Amino acid sequence: MSSASSSSVAPPSLPGDPPGGRRAMFVWGVGVSVYFVAIIFRTSLGVAGLDAADRFHVNASALSTFSILQLLVYAGMQIPVGLMVDRLGTKKVLTMGAVLFTLGQLGFAFSPSYGTALLSRALLGCGDAMTFISVLRLGGRWFPARRGPFVGQMAGLVGMAGNLVSTLVIARLLHGVGWTWAFAGSSMAGVLVLVVMLVFLKDHPQGHEPPPLPASHRGAAFVRRQIAETWREPGSRLGMWVHFTTQFPAQVFLLLWGMPFLVEAQGLSRGTAGEILTLVVLSNMAVGLVYGQIIARHHAARIPLVLGTVLAAALLWGLTLSWPAEHTPMAVLCALAVVLGACGPASMVGFDFARPANPPARQGTASGIVNMGGFTASMTALFAVGVLLDATGDNYRVAFCVIFALQALGVSQILRLRARTARRERERHVASPVKTVHVPV
Repeated sequence: MSSASSSSVAPPSLPGDPPGGRRAMFVWGVGVSVYFVAIIFRTSLGVAGLDAADRFHVNASALSTFSILQLLVYAGMQIPVGLMVDRLGTKKVLTMGAVLFTLGQLGFAFSPSYGTALLSRALLGCGDAMTFISVLRLGGRWFPARRGPFVGQMAGLVGMAGNLVSTLVIARLLHGVGWTWAFAGSSMAGVLVLVVMLVFLKDHPQGHEPPPLPASHRGAAFVRRQIAETWREPGSRLGMWVHFTTQFPAQVFLLLWGMPFLVEAQGLSRGTAGEILTLVVLSNMAVGLVYGQIIARHHAARIPLVLGTVLAAALLWGLTLSWPAEHTPMAVLCALAVVLGACGPASMVGFDFARPANPPARQGTASGIVNMGGFTASMTALFAVGVLLDATGDNYRVAFCVIFALQALGVSQILRLRARTARRERERHVASPVKTVHVPV
């Protein structure tokens, strides 16, 4: 790496960079509010898993299908959404997303059967899929490139704040006003952010309009070429595997299986289990700020942070599942929650590999490929845990071992691609992509 790579002094913005400033923060905040609400809706099932099993009279495998279908739709939409963002812009895609995830949450509130509830979660997943990539593109349009890591980690932090709302608010609503009013009432947040976005959101600052797409950038042939060229970059693939390996342990815990594990296997009350889930979220928010600053200052810290987080998660899961007594001590469960909180910020590092590997016209597609990794792993793990729970009579120690298999697969791919990606970054000798990754805010 060049000496600029490890510098702790921020260089000036690059020519043509957006100006940033208060206006950028306001517009970006509007876009992030849509993502915030999407996360509330996405994770609301995590605190309602036991209620959903009772309401729809389903077993563990059927319960996991809610989250699996939602994530299947989410993961499958990532590349199409990336292409849509590159072509249509942020506002149109976010608008479609807000409409869909609001309808999905409202439909879930009034679903009379398991089948209609599944369709509602699929609709929610489709809308949710349109939010994060759009927010990343919005940040790229409004802030200088050197702020990329900070903006990305802040988006992740705001998303975890949405998770915190699910844990603290929706959980209480469920036991206060009941299933229908809890989910129907929360869906009104989607209506609110949709109105605010339509009024205030702008795709880019004045004077920084992207050039019009040439006629050659249309049609199926261009789409195939766009995906192929993005995939060909080792940074895109490394980013996907980083996201795959780091995100899913926390997602499995927060989206569905954390509450049942803590209540049924560890003997905790729902209130105490909710506090453990809250600790995961708070840890994520704190670690996100730290990781963002470390990566901003030290380019070489990306892989060590990723592998260190994966190792810590594996060790704490191993300790939790192998504890000789029936119930794992609270101190170990709290340590596991803190480490799981670091998984989200570590997964954001994947975007910092893909971003410098691709030109602006492919940023949405690249983000889609990266984002697909973690949600594919999460979907696989959610399904495998549900199947193993049914097969073993709710033996969580066996079921959660699937985490180690997926981590091993992901780490092997990270180790395979890291040298190739570093060599490719050195070969470019382009200042802007490198500074995008590791220059401090």
